[in-house]
Amino acid sequence: MLQTVHVALGDRAYDVEIGPDLLVDAGARIAPFLVRPRVAVVTDETVAALHLETLRAGLSAAGIDMVSLSLPAGESTKGWPQFTRTVEWLLEQKIERRDVVVAFGGGVIGDLTGFAAAVLRRGVRFVQIPTSLLAQVDSSVGGKTGINAPQGKNLIGAFHQPSHVLADTSVLGTLTARDFLAGYGEVVKYGLLGDSEFFDWLEAQGPALAAGDMAKRVEAVTRSVQMKADIVVRDETEQGDRALLNLGHTFCHALEAATGFSDRLLHGEGVAIGCALAFELSSRLGLCSQEDPSRVRAHLKAMGMKTDLSDISGDLPDADHLVELMAQDKKVVDGQLRFILAKGIGQAFVTADVPRDAVHKVLADALANC
Repeated sequence: MLQTVHVALGDRAYDVEIGPDLLVDAGARIAPFLVRPRVAVVTDETVAALHLETLRAGLSAAGIDMVSLSLPAGESTKGWPQFTRTVEWLLEQKIERRDVVVAFGGGVIGDLTGFAAAVLRRGVRFVQIPTSLLAQVDSSVGGKTGINAPQGKNLIGAFHQPSHVLADTSVLGTLTARDFLAGYGEVVKYGLLGDSEFFDWLEAQGPALAAGDMAKRVEAVTRSVQMKADIVVRDETEQGDRALLNLGHTFCHALEAATGFSDRLLHGEGVAIGCALAFELSSRLGLCSQEDPSRVRAHLKAMGMKTDLSDISGDLPDADHLVELMAQDKKVVDGQLRFILAKGIGQAFVTADVPRDAVHKVLADALANC
């Protein structure tokens, strides 16, 4: 059942291994990258309680020693205080430039640890072992690392590719239903942005995938990673095509900021709502049929996911404020906000030609239904 996706970036190329029970022999899979048999693992307290000893045993079986740091779980960790703590801990462990740091957790841990590896001694190697569906299909691949700022999400960071990625699909079985579905929001995104056949497959197989069918989980992760790898190889530093991966994210990041980067709205939930809003905006601009946004929302609802602003608990700011939050997005170029819109399912494109009043109206209408 093991699948491998190669990310062909020349001398920075690496493989993404996808399949069940990879933690058990993690040592054998990581050993080829080590100069000395020792790794520093950064994780969070939730993942540590569930999986750290399995990883330790897997490394030990190959004669690899492990030191570990467990950070608090949650999006609030992805900021300067815990980043500083991580870098200083790695220095205390005397991590050298030829050593390997392991990011063992979800997207927060992967992004923060990757950024720490990027700046530590001007760059040390790191391995991603993503433990959430969202991290396995998205944040662990492609080399985007970073932390959040008070002004917005992911505004501080660097491009730093991992040396290897181990996506153990067995650990997905320990996710809560909410966390699994949040990751599924990113899986759906791939079908919506560039592969209508994959979206068709998800409509048919999504329920079995969510129920725990391992073969379907491996296939969904592999197809998502392959699509991301292909885009990253074409456009590593997001000068063009890679921006397509941000479908739904312009709305999502504004909503995350509006909810204080809290568990009121998980990232993947924001992506799902953002994709629904992006297709609604596309339809109103006459770019895609009116049936497309309905189909997107129908699938998300069928999977039990958040699809509307009314699904977010608590109060939200008005449309004016949400549009202002969008203006802090990384996709602003020369003061112009770029949107990822769609001509149909699987046909996303990047544009800066979006009337502000159209965005405002979509948000105002969505808020009116809260």
